[in-house]
Amino acid sequence: MAATRACQFLAGSSVMSTSGNSGRDRGVSLSRRMAVSTEQISSAATTTTSFVENGRLSEKKTKRRKEESELISNVYWNLDEMTEENRKKLKDYFEECKDLIRSDGGPPRWFSPLECGSHTPDSPLLLFLPGIDGTGLGLIRHHHKLGKIFDMWCLHIPVKDRTSFADLVKLVERTVRSGCERSPGRPIYLVGESLGGCIALDVAARNPDIDLVLILANPATSFNRSQLQSLIPLLELMPDQLLLNLPYMLDLVSGDPLRMAWENVVKGLLPLQNVGVLSSQDLLGMPQVLADMLPRETLLWKLQLLKSASASANSHLHAVKVQALILCSGKDQLLPSQEEVQRLRRMLPKSEIRLFEESGHFLFLEDDVDLVTSIKGASFYRRGKYLDYVSDYIPPTPYEFKKIYESNRWVVAATSPVMLSTLEDGEVVRGLAGIPSEGPVLYVGYHMLLGFELAPMVIQFFMERNILLRGIAHPMMFFRLREGNMVDLAAFDTFRLMGAVPVSGPNFYKLLSSKSHVLLYPGGVREALHRKGEEYKLFWPERSEFVRMASRFGTKIVPFGVVGEDDVGELVFDYNDQMHIPPLRSFIKELTEESVQLRTDANGEVSNQDVHLPGVLPKLPGRFYYYFGKPIETEGRKQELRNSEISQELYLHVKSEVERCMAYLKEKREKDPYRNLLPRLLYRATHGFTAEVPTFEL
Repeated sequence: MAATRACQFLAGSSVMSTSGNSGRDRGVSLSRRMAVSTEQISSAATTTTSFVENGRLSEKKTKRRKEESELISNVYWNLDEMTEENRKKLKDYFEECKDLIRSDGGPPRWFSPLECGSHTPDSPLLLFLPGIDGTGLGLIRHHHKLGKIFDMWCLHIPVKDRTSFADLVKLVERTVRSGCERSPGRPIYLVGESLGGCIALDVAARNPDIDLVLILANPATSFNRSQLQSLIPLLELMPDQLLLNLPYMLDLVSGDPLRMAWENVVKGLLPLQNVGVLSSQDLLGMPQVLADMLPRETLLWKLQLLKSASASANSHLHAVKVQALILCSGKDQLLPSQEEVQRLRRMLPKSEIRLFEESGHFLFLEDDVDLVTSIKGASFYRRGKYLDYVSDYIPPTPYEFKKIYESNRWVVAATSPVMLSTLEDGEVVRGLAGIPSEGPVLYVGYHMLLGFELAPMVIQFFMERNILLRGIAHPMMFFRLREGNMVDLAAFDTFRLMGAVPVSGPNFYKLLSSKSHVLLYPGGVREALHRKGEEYKLFWPERSEFVRMASRFGTKIVPFGVVGEDDVGELVFDYNDQMHIPPLRSFIKELTEESVQLRTDANGEVSNQDVHLPGVLPKLPGRFYYYFGKPIETEGRKQELRNSEISQELYLHVKSEVERCMAYLKEKREKDPYRNLLPRLLYRATHGFTAEVPTFEL
C-alpha cells in the first residue's frame, strides 16, 4: 500500500525504460521511505481543507481558527525561541543516498518523498530533475516545505544507468504531458539542478503549449566554458586503482560550504558548523558514499552527458518562452554560473535571477537556501494559468518571519517605535489594542520619505496582533517594462513575501472581499519621494479613490499618522536639485520609463510619479511615532456612499484625521524624554535590551 501512489503515477505517465536499448513499458515500485499512499494524501487534504456552510464558516471552524490564531500569535511573539522547521541535515542526504545506491538498478524512475504527502488538492505538480549526482535527493532539505504546497516527484537516475540525454528529455516530457492531462489549467513546475536545468529547458522548448514554470539552479548550459571539460580526458586515462581519489577531485570543483566540508574530510578536520551535526564516523564515510555515487565510469558518463545536455539546451534556448527563476551561486567552482545567468536572462524573456553570493554549486543542500521562500518572494507560486496575488498568496512561516525580523532588527532597535491606537470609546492607548481584529480593515495614512515607517509597523502588527498588513504597492516592485538602471526586483522579495500586491482595482477588490487588512497610501510615490520642506505634507488626489470600494464590503477605515523621519535623516539632495543637472535629469527619465506609470490622468503634484533616489544625510536616530485613529465604520452605508458628495465628504474626513494624528504626534513627541537615542540606550542598559522604553504621557 505504501507504494500505491508511486505506481499509479508511473502507470499514468507511461514511464518507459530507457536503459540500454529496451523500450518496454515498466512500472517500478519504491520503498516505503520514498513513497506515500493515496490514503495518507486524502487524510491530509481532508484535515487542511476549509469548509463553508451557506456562506458562513461553521462555529466549530471559527472556534478552531481563533485557537490557532492565538497559538500562531504566541509563536510569532517568541521569535528568539523559533527554530528552523523540520529541515533535514546534510548527513541525512548522505544516509539516504547510501540506501538508494545499495539497491540501485533499473531505469530512471520517479519517487515521491514520504515528507511530501500533505499538500492540498489544488497544489501544482513539481518535478525535480537532479544534477550530476542523479539520486533525486538534491531537495532533501526542502521536502517538508515543498510538500505542503506542491505535488512533488523526484527523478532518480541509477548509478549504472546510461540513458542518453535525449531519452531523459522524452521521459520527463511524457510525465509533463500526463500531468497536464490530469490537471488542465494548472501549471507544472520543473526544478532543475545543473544537468536537470538543461533537461527542463529542452522540455520547455519542445512543449510551448504547456504551462510550465522553470526553477533552474546553476544550469549546466555553461559546461563548454567550465574547467570540468578537462576532466573527461583525464578520467578516460585514469586507472581503476585511483578510484578512491575521486572525492578529492570533486572537492576541487565544488563550492562553499560543501567544498569546505569535503576538503576538510580529506584533510581529516571536522568543520561541524559547515556540515551540520555529523559524527566522525559520518565524515569518514562521506568519501566512500561519493565514490559509490560517482564511480569513474559513471562520472565519465555524467560529464559526457553534461556536454551533450549543454549543447542541446543552448540550441533550443530561443524557443523557451515560459517563466524561469534562475538561482545562481556566487561561489560555484563547478560552472561559471554568475556569467551564465546574465546570458540566460537576456535569452529568456520571462526570467528572473536570484543570487546566493556565499553558496557553492550544490545550492539546495546549503543552510541558508530555502527554495520555498525564494519561490514565494519572487511571486512565482501560482495554482492557475495566471498569478493571483490574493488567492495564490501564502503567508510567511514563523521561521521565515523570524529571518525578516532579524534583517530589520536594527531598524526597530534604533527607532524604538511608539505605537498608539484608539479604543471604541475614544481612549488613546499605547499598543495596538484599538486595532480591529476582524477584517476587512483599510489602513490609510502618510507615507514617510522612502517608506521608512513600513518595517517597524508591519513587524509590530504581525508580532503583537498576528495581523498581516497587505500593502498596496507600486508596480515597480513586481515587474519592469524593460531592463535598465532600476534596482533589481530581488530587492523587493521581502515586501512580496509579507503580502504586498501591485496597485490595481481588481487586487484592491479581492483583498477587501477576502476580509484582509489592507495598507493604502493615497500619496503614493509622490509622498514617499517628497521634496525639501514637504515632510508630513499629504499629496492625495482631489477625488476619493477608495471610499466606495471600502463601503461595498463594510470595511473599517483606520486613519493613521507617522512622524519621525526628520529625526533620522535630513533631505539634502531632492528631486528639484537633481532635475537641474542634465545627466541626472536624463537618468530620472530613464528610471521612470522602466516602470508602469500611475495616475497619468491626474492633476497637480500627485501626477508627478518620476522615480529618483533622494540624497539623505543620516542623523543620530531619533524615534518613530505611530498614531492609529478611531476606526471609521462603513458597514450599512453602501447605498449612502454611492452619492459622490457624501463619498467625497468621508474621503476628506479621513484625510483630516490623518493630518490630526500627525499634528498630535508632533506636539506630543516634544515631551518624550526618550526621543533621542542616548536616553534610550541608557534605559535599556539598566532595564535590558528588550525592555519597552517609556514615552510621553497619554
